[in-house]
Amino acid sequence: MTPETTAAVDAPDAEVMASVDSSSPRSSELIIADITRDDAWLSMRTAEAPVLAEWC
Repeated sequence: MTPETTAAVDAPDAEVMASVDSSSPRSSELIIADITRDDAWLSMRTAEAPVLAEWC
């Protein structure tokens, strides 16, 4: 799958949410999605996700 990247110049109505899906017995996934757009989401294993404290 090829990732699509699009820069949103003006998105005042964007609503982005994050959630951890732990339904898989092997590993949980972090999912981040813009719920105001179709197919605007990403996911990654929580073990590979950046820690917020590392961004500060």
